[in-house]
Amino acid sequence: MIRRLLLVLCLLAMPIAAQTQEQPQGTIAVADSAPQDAAIANRIRDILSELEGFDGVTVSVSSGIVTLRGTTVDTTTATRLNDLVGRVEGVVAIENNVTETTDVVARLNPAVERFQTRIAQGIALLPLAAVALAVFALVLVAGLLIARMSYPWDRIAPNAFIANIYRQIVRMVFFVSGLVIALDILGATALLGTILGAAGIVGLAIGFAVRDTVENFIASIMLSIRQPFRPNDTVEIEGDIGNVIRLTSRATILLSFDGNHIRIPNATVFKSRIVNYSTHHERRFDFQIGVASDADLAAVTHIAENVVAGLDFVLSEPAPMTWIDRIGDGAVILTVTGWIDQRATSLVRAKGEALRLVKNAIEAEGIEVPDTTYRIQMIGGTPAAAMTQDVPRAANIAPVTPLPASEVEDTSKVALDRLVQAERSDDENPDLLTEDAPKE
Repeated sequence: MIRRLLLVLCLLAMPIAAQTQEQPQGTIAVADSAPQDAAIANRIRDILSELEGFDGVTVSVSSGIVTLRGTTVDTTTATRLNDLVGRVEGVVAIENNVTETTDVVARLNPAVERFQTRIAQGIALLPLAAVALAVFALVLVAGLLIARMSYPWDRIAPNAFIANIYRQIVRMVFFVSGLVIALDILGATALLGTILGAAGIVGLAIGFAVRDTVENFIASIMLSIRQPFRPNDTVEIEGDIGNVIRLTSRATILLSFDGNHIRIPNATVFKSRIVNYSTHHERRFDFQIGVASDADLAAVTHIAENVVAGLDFVLSEPAPMTWIDRIGDGAVILTVTGWIDQRATSLVRAKGEALRLVKNAIEAEGIEVPDTTYRIQMIGGTPAAAMTQDVPRAANIAPVTPLPASEVEDTSKVALDRLVQAERSDDENPDLLTEDAPKE
């Protein structure tokens, strides 16, 4: 109830307050003077005649109360009358009956006059504008010439991509500088803040719209400055393995071992785990082999290490190693490792050859390499003893000759290198990778 009462009182007070603000303030004289009313009316008419937009307004004064009638171009002009009239001495109250005119010609005339005034001002500013334009052009041309120079941009930049970014920054700086100087000559430097503010809003909107493109562009800059790989390096990125063809401003191009192109966005490359297999020439291969659980594991380990160490393509340092990995289903699993020079030896062929020789060497010593496949044997008809002969395992093993080193050369790498070089020789596709850039 109290809230409603307060609301009613506020609503009743609002017109009173508005009327108080619109009406003159001060003490009202007791005497009524017709000459004073006439003087007030004449004074108001003189004031309105000097101002634009009040030609259709009439003034009458009685007992200090000013009555205004007629029309104005717009409501704002009519409202200004209260301000003007209230400041005249002797005005007691104001009756403003002025309305907005509906005459099309009367409303268009001020706009036409303003337009003509601006044309005249523009013509008067033409010489100054020509000077400002000439200064802007000189500054811009100077910036373009400096940006086109090879020195110092190509010297201080790690690659051509970063050098072009430096040139773009120089062009932008000179453009903004020329614009500021030209606006200062015209006396319109305040306009520059509006232009830059609008450009900032537009740039922010565009940035959100092409966020992925901007992210790739920034990642390209970072990757080109601190290169995690070189051309033709074998790398693994996000599970994709291949040789690096090129780094562009948007993506990293790989050539898989199957000869397929793999295009990975630079933003993904920059944030991903990268495995570079070409950083070091030495590379380790490993494989697992199972032996019977009753075998002499120390002897098996010694046999595997000696076989791998005796291969021509295996490096003596780091030395091959063998260890017991785990006990599996019906077998003890050993892990065998060896190191090769991957520039001359194929990793997969070296691993396969080492596995073949180790298996044969173990079986030649009468040690069983269990088959991991389960078999079901049906007993009947033929006695079980006749189906399983007690023949030494080594009697069935033929002598094994290791392959020469030339047989395990990485011939596929030669073919891949040729494909990568052919791809990189394409001048139409720029590459951001350089040999001189620092490498992570």
